[in-house]
Amino acid sequence: MAKRGQNEGSIYRRQDGRWAAVVNLGYAGGKRKRKTFYGDTRREVQQQLTKALRDQQQGLPVAFPRQTVAQFLEQWLRESAKPSVRPKTYVSYEAIVRLHLVPELGSIQLSALTAPQVQSLLNKKIAAGFSPHTVQRIHAVLRRALGQALRWDFVARNVATLVSPPRADQDEVHFLDQEEARAFLKAIKGDRLEALYTVALALGLRKGEALALQWRDVDLDGATLRVHATLQRLNGKLQLVEPKTRSSKRTIDLPDILVTALRAHHVRQLEERLLAGTMWQDTGFVFTSSVGTPLDERNVTRQFQGMLARAQLPHMRFHDLRHSCATLLLAQGVTMNMVAEILGHSRVSTTTDIYGHVTKAQRTEAARRMNAALTGGA
Repeated sequence: MAKRGQNEGSIYRRQDGRWAAVVNLGYAGGKRKRKTFYGDTRREVQQQLTKALRDQQQGLPVAFPRQTVAQFLEQWLRESAKPSVRPKTYVSYEAIVRLHLVPELGSIQLSALTAPQVQSLLNKKIAAGFSPHTVQRIHAVLRRALGQALRWDFVARNVATLVSPPRADQDEVHFLDQEEARAFLKAIKGDRLEALYTVALALGLRKGEALALQWRDVDLDGATLRVHATLQRLNGKLQLVEPKTRSSKRTIDLPDILVTALRAHHVRQLEERLLAGTMWQDTGFVFTSSVGTPLDERNVTRQFQGMLARAQLPHMRFHDLRHSCATLLLAQGVTMNMVAEILGHSRVSTTTDIYGHVTKAQRTEAARRMNAALTGGA
């Protein structure tokens, strides 16, 4: 704090011989925020003060000379991450900061953080038994946070870009082929969630997108369906949130098999509504519990595994129905661009990276047919 009689922003000399200045950073939570800058020379304090006032005028966060990594990460979560990312993403960022970054790097001054210290953190996590995917996420969050620190002019460079995260093998994509898909549809026939599984398989919707569907999003006469939200559990409650990307908001044409399944599902839901009576909650969701409340994704996953067992199919994730949709479409000659649009991918390259194995099979078949055409062979 400034000595009595010192004006905010003025530079004064302390009794210990060091120089200092106080700047007013406004109010937070009804309390005035002030920051004192110290230096061994008047010039050093003046430089810190000038930068702080300039940042404040530009609406930028004011850096603290002795700010620790923990203090910065708290500021980054509050002022940068939370306003800009989806709620579920923010929850994952906060957990990584709290459980991994702050315990290991939190006490280090932000400006003094080095690449070897970050590399040591990643190596330590691998040695502790964390998967390469988990360590990659830890690194990605730190890299993003320090990227913001660089843009805020808190650090001279982003040291997280100078390290080598562990390599993680790409998850193997599982999918149903045409014969298995038909066996699955046969096994789920008549199940109360038959339409949900069919939506995921025929349209490639993500689980959260399918569970977020409301009847106002479905036009059975026009055979279209609108995806505009996703259902997620946040802070213990199921909530509708924005979809993964802007491209995820899309309208999809429905195949006849799905129109039939959704009509039957609508009739079944009306019957359940009559049975529930006053216990029914009119939420408007397409896929609900027996009293109208939105479905919990954990229960859906458990029931899906039961359907796989009934169809005598191998274990796979619910998300693999999305992979199955893409694979079946490509196998029928649908273009990669159209598959990307149906799935809601923001870039066709994403679709190509995941499903390149299908196009390779098509290229091989094309070469075989050309050979047969030119040689007269089979």
